[in-house]
Amino acid sequence: MPFFDAHNHLHDPSLAPHLSQVLETLERMDVVAVVNGTIDSDWEQVTLLARDHPWVIPSFGIHPWRVKERAENWEDLLRKSLDKCGAVGEIGLDRWKEGYDFPDQEAVFRTQLRIAADRNLPATIHCLRAWGPLWEIIRTEPVPACGFLLHAYGGPPEMIEGFARRGAYFSFNGYFLAEPRHKKRETFLQVPLDRLLVESDAPAMPLPPDLNRHPLPDMADGAPVNHPANVVVAYEGLAKLRGMEIDDLAQAVEENFCRLFRK
Repeated sequence: MPFFDAHNHLHDPSLAPHLSQVLETLERMDVVAVVNGTIDSDWEQVTLLARDHPWVIPSFGIHPWRVKERAENWEDLLRKSLDKCGAVGEIGLDRWKEGYDFPDQEAVFRTQLRIAADRNLPATIHCLRAWGPLWEIIRTEPVPACGFLLHAYGGPPEMIEGFARRGAYFSFNGYFLAEPRHKKRETFLQVPLDRLLVESDAPAMPLPPDLNRHPLPDMADGAPVNHPANVVVAYEGLAKLRGMEIDDLAQAVEENFCRLFRK
């Protein structure tokens, strides 16, 4: 049974010391993964991963945390990267982190979303504490006809229907399986089955330690490193939450993934 990781960062430096082992594990498990760049300087790494591993779908974007780092010609670089193949992301809005220029974030996000819509490429969207502004943009701006992903969806359940009408898919992350995050889990009971996806966001969003089936050494500062193979745990947790057999959930996720990412 294949597993589909709708959002990760395989090229992240914290995975570099373990990358060969990680790639072997994912290939053995039959994982298909969308690997998201976050700044123009890492897009070439994403491209190379996709070139060498056919199960990798490359995605190129400027993350809202990194808008200040973007190159002056980032739009041209994005269009050239997308000429080869891929999706748009990780893009989005964030008012959780302090010290970020929200109007600049919004301008960069709007530009990237328009590029995705013009080319009808799936877009992967990050959002933290900016659901109102995001909805205004999604409601009024062109969006890709193929749809877009709200990764690790943490917005209000009341917004699911509106986003879905505009083409949204919603990915569940194993990070939500920690007991204090029961409200985030319950939100995924409201997501239509034909809009459900699963993600790891590796190396970020680690699972609760007792569920971590693929431990990796912590970073030097003690930060945990999430193995992307833990996407399987997210599948199992979501199946239990929805009261489904995992094979039935996996079939639905595969259909949704292939519809959005055209794999």
